[in-house]
Amino acid sequence: MNAIFLGMACLLAAAASYWILGRGTPRPAGTWAMSALLASFALAFASYAPLFENAVEAIVPHVARPLSNSASLAAATSVLAVSFQVNLQPAEARRRIRLRLFLLAASVSGMAVLVIAEQMTHRSPQVYALYLLLFISYLGFAIVDFLQQTLRQSNSTRRSSVRIGLRMAAAGCVFALVYATYKVTVLFSLGLGIQLVPDHARCSSLVSAPCVFSVTSPALAVLLICLGLTLPAVVYPISQARRRRWEVRSFEALGPLWQDLSAAMPEIVLSAADADEDAASDSDFLLQRRVIEISDGILALRPYRSRSVQEAAQQTVEAGTERGAAIVEAAVVKAALAAMQTGHLADEVAVPSASGTASRAGDLRAETQWLLQIADAYAHGETVRVADGGQPKPVGA
Repeated sequence: MNAIFLGMACLLAAAASYWILGRGTPRPAGTWAMSALLASFALAFASYAPLFENAVEAIVPHVARPLSNSASLAAATSVLAVSFQVNLQPAEARRRIRLRLFLLAASVSGMAVLVIAEQMTHRSPQVYALYLLLFISYLGFAIVDFLQQTLRQSNSTRRSSVRIGLRMAAAGCVFALVYATYKVTVLFSLGLGIQLVPDHARCSSLVSAPCVFSVTSPALAVLLICLGLTLPAVVYPISQARRRRWEVRSFEALGPLWQDLSAAMPEIVLSAADADEDAASDSDFLLQRRVIEISDGILALRPYRSRSVQEAAQQTVEAGTERGAAIVEAAVVKAALAAMQTGHLADEVAVPSASGTASRAGDLRAETQWLLQIADAYAHGETVRVADGGQPKPVGA
C-alpha cells in the first residue's frame, strides 16, 4: 500500500510541478487551479499511505485524518475551479470560485475546531459526528456540482478526448459518491449510537470492508478525475503532431498535380506578399494554399474539360465509388491540360466527376482527401489508357 499511494503521490506532485513551472507565459486559463488540484490530490494520496500517516502522527498526534480530509476538500474545490475557468466567462468563473473558496475555508476551519474539541472530550462520538457532517456536506456539494457539469459538458463537446476525459471524471465522481455514502453511513451509526462501521480501523487490504469504501473508493475517484481532466492536455500535442504530419505528407503528395497546373496557369499561384514569416512556414497554411491553387486551376480548365473523355473514363472504373470518381476526374484534368496547350476547346463540357462539392466547401480535410485521390491517380498513370483514344496526348505522368 505504501508503494501504491506514495508512488501516485509522487507522480501527481511531479505533474503539479509541471503545471506550475513548465507552462511558460502567458499561462493558460486554469493553470493555477489545475496545479492546486494535482497538489491536493498528491497530498490526499500520500495521506492514505500508512508510512506517511505514521510519520505525521509521530509529529502531531491525531492529525492524519483531518489532513487527509482537508486535502480532499481542497482537491474538490480545485476541480470545480478548473471546470469554471475553462467553461465559464472570466467574471462568472471568479464569482463562483470565490464562493467555493469561502465555503472551503469555513469548512476546514470548522473541522479544525472540531478536531481539537474531539481530543479535549476524549474522542467524543458526538463531536466526531459533527466533524463528519461538516466534511461530508461540503464534499457532497462539490461532487454533485462537478458531476452535473461534467455530464452536461460531455454531451456538448465536439473533441473526443475532452468527451472521454469528462466521462472518466464523471466515473470518478461516482466513486467519490460511494465514499460520501460510506461517510454518511458512519455518521448515522454514530447518531444512533450503534457501531455499524469501524471507521477508525486501520486498513491492510484495499478490497476488504470497510477499506474498499474508505480508501479504495476515494483513491479511484482521485485517479479517474485526474486522468479525465489531464487526458485532453496529453492527447492534444499528440493529435497536433499527427495533424502536422498529415498536412506535410498531403502537401507533398499534391505536388505533381500542382506543378502541372501551375506551369500551365501561373496565375493560379497565390502571392506570398501578404503572408507573415510564421504563416509562410506553417503546414496548415501551406496545405490550404496548395488546395486553393489546385481547385482554382481545375476550375480554370472548365472550357477544356471534355465530356467524351469523361464518359470513356467512366466505362473503365467501378461506378458509384469515390476512388472511381477520382480516377475519372484525373483523366478529365489530364486531357484538359493537354487540350489547353493546343488551344482545343471541348465540344461538350464535362460535369464535375463527383458529388458532395457543397458538403466539402469550407472543410479543408475533406477537400484535401478528395484532391489527394485525384493527385494519386494523376501521378501514377491510372488515366493514360482512358485519355488516349482520339484525345490529346496525356501530360503530367
